[in-house]
Amino acid sequence: MADVAEKAGVSRALVSIVFRNQAGAGRETRERVLRVADEIGYRPDSAARLLARGRSRTLGVMFTVQQTFHTDLITGIYPEAERLGYDVLLSGATRGRSEAKAVEALLSHRCEAVILLGPDAESAYLDELGQRTVAVSVSRRVPHARVDFVHTAEGKGVRQAMDHLVELGHRRIVHIDGGRGPGSAERRRAYRAAMRRHGLEAEARVIPGHHTEDSGIETGRLLLAERDGGQPLPTAVLAGNDRCAMGLLMALTRAGVDVPRDLSVVGYDDSHLSHLMPIGLTTVRQDAVLMAEHAVRFAVERLEKGELEPREAVLDPKLVVRGTSGPVPKEPVPA
Repeated sequence: MADVAEKAGVSRALVSIVFRNQAGAGRETRERVLRVADEIGYRPDSAARLLARGRSRTLGVMFTVQQTFHTDLITGIYPEAERLGYDVLLSGATRGRSEAKAVEALLSHRCEAVILLGPDAESAYLDELGQRTVAVSVSRRVPHARVDFVHTAEGKGVRQAMDHLVELGHRRIVHIDGGRGPGSAERRRAYRAAMRRHGLEAEARVIPGHHTEDSGIETGRLLLAERDGGQPLPTAVLAGNDRCAMGLLMALTRAGVDVPRDLSVVGYDDSHLSHLMPIGLTTVRQDAVLMAEHAVRFAVERLEKGELEPREAVLDPKLVVRGTSGPVPKEPVPA
């Protein structure tokens, strides 16, 4: 600011007034100061100004780099944070970078609150984190942790998917488990409950997996190997999430299995990937924008209003029927 003041021929105090957009500077002086600032490439350091007041007004977001649904959530976080006057800082977890390391990086950059997208951390860590700072967990609920939660009613979403498949005549419905992924335990329980409710408990089968394309590919290879050994393919598969469903579709179509004529596939999330296939993926939609808005508001309300009891937002899912689900095949798919 001293450089701007010297070149504009005004005091540093007057430059400060102009940058804060306060009264006290004439129109001509204001325009001259802004023109000089532009010429020398000066921009007010709003972060430094906020830190001087003890605030950063920055929300940290921890996400998993490979998870496409996290991209959809981040897309919704930015506009809501900006609307409420906050900046957003991202920190990614990868196979070589733990969630804890990603979170600590956010805190070291003076983020006032952290929003955790699908955290895989132990409940004790989340509780301890909630004691240190304002924290919101998205897509994963951890009982008794001092953290706000935003998630979808997983059981309701699975019931919608299973009812859809049963109405199409499917009985041999397999579920690919999501392992430790967010919502996996709830989806697994809901699948088993739905099979019991429809009188299909004897047909229930849960295949261990993960929320990755590789998991879907591995499951596809397993089912194809079983078919080659004389065991018929299931008529439908409920995948743990869209990424897993995509991997399964790749393995099946490469082997000549027609989806959905020979086998129906349903995913979970309705991430942007579900629209990119030549045949659209039937999936359970989680409203990423609404989830993001709730998460940001929870964080900001804690910061602005002080100590609040942990809160929870449970949002309704919606089955989106596209091209990968159809009537049960009349004959078993031949080997």
